[in-house]
Amino acid sequence: MRISPRLAALLLGSLFLTSAGVHAASAPAPIDHMDPPFWWTGMHDRRLQLMVHGPAIADLEPAIAYSGVRIAAVTRVANRNYLFIDLDIAPDAQPGDVAIDFRGAHPTRHIYPLLARASGSAGRKGFGKGDAIYQLMPDRFANGDTRNDSVPALADKLDRKLGHGRHGGDIQGIIDHLDYIAGMGFTQLWPTPLVENDMPAASYHGYAATDHYRIDPRYGSNEDYVRLSNEAKKHGIGVIQDVVLSHIGLNHWWMKDLPTPDWINHNDGRFVATMHHRTAVQDPYAAKEDASNFTTGWFSPGMPDMNQTNPFVANYLIQNSIWWIEYAGLSGLRIDTFGYSDGAFLAQYTQRVLAEYPRLNMVGEEWSKLPAVVAHWQRAPTSMPGMMDFPLTEAMRTALADRSNENAFNDVYEMLSLDYLYPDASNLVLFEGNHDMARLYSVVGEDVERWKMDLAFIMTMPRIPHFYVGDEILMTSTVGRRDDSSYRRDFPGGWAGDKVDAFTGAGLTPRQRDAQAFVKKLVNWRKGAAVVHDGKLMQYGPENNTWVYFRYDGELSDKKKIMVAFNANGKEAVLPAGRFHEMLSGVAAGTDVLTGRRFDLDKEIRLPAKSVVILEL
Repeated sequence: MRISPRLAALLLGSLFLTSAGVHAASAPAPIDHMDPPFWWTGMHDRRLQLMVHGPAIADLEPAIAYSGVRIAAVTRVANRNYLFIDLDIAPDAQPGDVAIDFRGAHPTRHIYPLLARASGSAGRKGFGKGDAIYQLMPDRFANGDTRNDSVPALADKLDRKLGHGRHGGDIQGIIDHLDYIAGMGFTQLWPTPLVENDMPAASYHGYAATDHYRIDPRYGSNEDYVRLSNEAKKHGIGVIQDVVLSHIGLNHWWMKDLPTPDWINHNDGRFVATMHHRTAVQDPYAAKEDASNFTTGWFSPGMPDMNQTNPFVANYLIQNSIWWIEYAGLSGLRIDTFGYSDGAFLAQYTQRVLAEYPRLNMVGEEWSKLPAVVAHWQRAPTSMPGMMDFPLTEAMRTALADRSNENAFNDVYEMLSLDYLYPDASNLVLFEGNHDMARLYSVVGEDVERWKMDLAFIMTMPRIPHFYVGDEILMTSTVGRRDDSSYRRDFPGGWAGDKVDAFTGAGLTPRQRDAQAFVKKLVNWRKGAAVVHDGKLMQYGPENNTWVYFRYDGELSDKKKIMVAFNANGKEAVLPAGRFHEMLSGVAAGTDVLTGRRFDLDKEIRLPAKSVVILEL
């Protein structure tokens, strides 16, 4: 019998049926978890490993009698409450209910759904250079369903008065405002992790998973997540999943009954923190102790570190990502704390995910200001397609925050010149801010013109641009010290009774409305600017607090060329047009896409005080 995805989603609670004729009907159900909860026919990799968890499940012997599906291996580990079953699913296997019989003293039968893979799934196109990503924290964006604000079975309850508390934002809130996100011009959505985080406090951020296969009920259900993906597609938006490979939450169901003693690192009762020596895994002179500590140390006492050198751990994490991509129709993955995982595992991870989805895109987080450190992960054997461009992001934010340095753009210019270090610089994700950083508007001293410079920068670089929710309305934060709560305040208008509604503009100040309109115009313009998506870059060395670069196609066609010019001075800057003759030869004028103003370019370029212009030539 072929089952629907809806029914399959309901099977997440480890559906099982007792075998006919079994006299021990009153015996406790032996299966508590079976992960993945279902799978698909027609996958590239015909192998599937099931993790089965239940009291003394290893005492039973699994058997399958289903055409095209066979048990290739059964592995019993130190903990008898676990059984690992390797299945071989033939290319011609048909969708249906696969009965797995567990034979022994207390036999049972588990019905395992095998679904039909969606047409074209393997060839899906991931996010890319033509996209612009909108990042949000679901708990802080919009509360679409107040019924799930607190869940009796989960420890962390609603408390909007606490900066680290649950505020009630959810998947329905995101769905309700997809028209806003699409209207602003964004084509990809990156919510921070939505899987269950059943931690006693500060669980809203999502980076301490307690069940890899379950959407946190305070956000909604697995079906709601699929609905979000489907509704987003209708708005021309893809969904990128935030994945954490390096660690879990201390309350993960594994921690009550670990499959193996080495399932997590440092499982000996003592807390060993990572010292964050991220270069140690690349440094030819590094002490082995430092390299080991970086990848095996815990982030915090509440975040156990996963041991991906254990092949069952590695396989579980890889299959989990593939499962979510297939189940929710995702357009890509963002991998949190990428370099903190075992290097050999990361190579296997990218290889297997991309073998299943060759056109999918993934981006890893490596928070370093050094391009060589970030570039390391794009190279073989890891071969991560994309990385977060922290070096260029930090350089521009620092340049715009420093009013005393008349050569501040020079650091950005030189950072950009190091693109040769990257196997594919155009697949880096460049951003103006994120949930771990002080708000851009505060960083630049609440100077709207400098704020505009950064946004114009990320939207015209040969990168994939990423934008953090709330920056379009000039949200502010603490600067100078880490203050997550200030970076992650609620988006106004997402809660009933909000006096300010950024979705409609009600209650915004004139400055905020202008900023929002600026972002909307800039991002929507970029959507159709092919020369920004695929064109080349030529930059000129900064002079006197000004900086100019061009995006152009391969033939230097006048019809496919833009000029981006920054003037951070408090007065007008006049630049000689002759200096840019390689790009401006034969060009008499350009029109600013932001203001519609025409600029004469035949002899000189007059840049207004504290401004950025994007001229179509």
